[in-house]
Amino acid sequence: MPTQEKIQKVAELKELLDKATCLISTNYSQMTGNMAIQLRNALREQEIKFVVVKNRLAHIAADEIGKPEIKEIAKGPSGIVVSFGDPVNAAKAIHNFITSEETHISITGGLLDGKILTSEEVVALAKLPGRNELIAQLLGQLQSPAAGFVRVINAPITGLVTVLQRRIET
Repeated sequence: MPTQEKIQKVAELKELLDKATCLISTNYSQMTGNMAIQLRNALREQEIKFVVVKNRLAHIAADEIGKPEIKEIAKGPSGIVVSFGDPVNAAKAIHNFITSEETHISITGGLLDGKILTSEEVVALAKLPGRNELIAQLLGQLQSPAAGFVRVINAPITGLVTVLQRRIET
């Protein structure tokens, strides 16, 4: 018979996992309490959560929300990074934390749009530019032809003004 506490944990997990855009599973077995606090603080700034889950409860929640893929990434001692926004930001945040703090945490997998990701794919995702960076690059590319066109149109007039100015000076 499940206890009321476990029923409540499953309900919280269902809500959290159902709203998530990206899940990244980590093996946190070598993580100290201080590292966990540092990680949660670093992730909280970007509105990302780090949740330590019991696999059995995660499997029950996954079945109840119709996302059985979650069971594939929640194996062993699992700490799950839950992102509600840009998945690249979550991957970057956990990857940067692992590399900068030289922790013994490891990425074991991920889940993005119903597709299971390997740890290598999560690291590759972390190396991609974020949504805002891509938008800035796109706007730069769109602006470039217009700026070039204006320079081409403006060049004969600028040249004529320069020649006339030189003529006046001599």
